[in-house]
Amino acid sequence: MSFLFPSSTITIEAALRDLAGGSPKARAFAAHALGDVTDPTERARAVDALITALEDDRPEVRAEAASSLGDLREPSAIPLLVKRLDDGVAAVRQNAAIALGTIGHGDAFEPLAEALREGPADLRFQAATSLAEIDPARAFDPLVAALGDRDPQVVGAAALSLGAIGNKRAIAVLAPVIDHRDPGARFDAAYALAELGDATGQGILVEAVGDAERAWDAVTALATLGATATSPSAARAVEALGRALTDRRVPPEATVLAAGRLLEIAPASPHDDAARRVLLAALQARKTHVRGLAVEQLQRCGGEWAKAPLEKLARSGKGGELLEAIASALEAIAKREAR
Repeated sequence: MSFLFPSSTITIEAALRDLAGGSPKARAFAAHALGDVTDPTERARAVDALITALEDDRPEVRAEAASSLGDLREPSAIPLLVKRLDDGVAAVRQNAAIALGTIGHGDAFEPLAEALREGPADLRFQAATSLAEIDPARAFDPLVAALGDRDPQVVGAAALSLGAIGNKRAIAVLAPVIDHRDPGARFDAAYALAELGDATGQGILVEAVGDAERAWDAVTALATLGATATSPSAARAVEALGRALTDRRVPPEATVLAAGRLLEIAPASPHDDAARRVLLAALQARKTHVRGLAVEQLQRCGGEWAKAPLEKLARSGKGGELLEAIASALEAIAKREAR
């Protein structure tokens, strides 16, 4: 996690000064800001200050220092980040695990594997993801073992990591998890199986399209099945995406995503016209991020039919924040049309 700060800028000199002697809030903000340093000389100074800050008496400072060292991908910080895996505050040990995964150095693998076996649940959860980032092949067996964890969130994290690794050997061990007592673990297993091209959990994904919290991920996974699964399962996935276009329970963001993915993976389906209408209507949505998502989808799958509406949006007040994205979408459409 990262503590939320208002958008602001700070010089490295001010950040170093604040980190050394500012208030707790100022120290945390400074540690957060130092993760963005790019100049090699300034980076070395930032790293030294952040390593020192890993011992700060305030957990929010330690957490931000760990996060920034991960952002800087600083391998010299690995021993102290490993030490913070035993921090008494969950946010600190979680950020340390995230940073170790981001750095991606093999020296962190065994400490994280031990954390996955024996750490508190919040750390086991994050260790599952970080292990896969460091060494996917080596992480396979520890992640399979974690599918039997007593905490369902850890089970879900292990399942998702196995899906991300992409080794189809995981299908056999993931399939039983779709009967897990916890709905979150069941969904994560179904999502992971879809990533591996297996439709065993397709029914769970279809049901989740109407769940506001899981709709986006459900649409993503169904689109993957629509593109990679065997024909009957792919057809069922396409039909589920088509129903999402008119299901009022589906959040607008997921509806737009479903429309875009349908046009991408099944452009000749019976839902083609409905998908186009959804995307064009979304260009006039009240919320900027929905309009932006529609533009993004049209960049991936739009044709001649989308050019005039995109140009209209660019000329309108609603398009002011999206001009660059609209230009990219129009350029992508022109290239497809030329081919």
